[in-house]
Amino acid sequence: QVQLVESGGALVQAGGSLRLSCTASGFTLDDYTIGWFRQAPPKEREGVSYIRSSGGSTYYEDSVKGRFTISRDKNTVYLQMNSLKPEDTAVYYCARTLYRHLPPSIYDFDYWGQGTRVTVSS
Repeated sequence: QVQLVESGGALVQAGGSLRLSCTASGFTLDDYTIGWFRQAPPKEREGVSYIRSSGGSTYYEDSVKGRFTISRDKNTVYLQMNSLKPEDTAVYYCARTLYRHLPPSIYDFDYWGQGTRVTVSS
């Protein structure tokens, strides 16, 4: 059974750091590009960062470039978030896609985790 489980969300003060984890099971993580997304209602879900399969090329949206770092090991993809801002407050999701071009479309992703909440206080 394919599963993606996010963890690491918390309440943190502005300027602080968090590391989110996305643990995969039921499939070979290295075969897939993994994306981190976030959603803060009423906004739509938006992409944050992506790491490609086999080689690990990465992509960051402008809003997080220079502050967030995506990485992966055998079974987990991480999102290191530094210099957090109140506007980073959202539920963060990871998802997988077989597509290797960066950045992928949100519609390219077939399995999603349940999300982990990040709250940044000012």
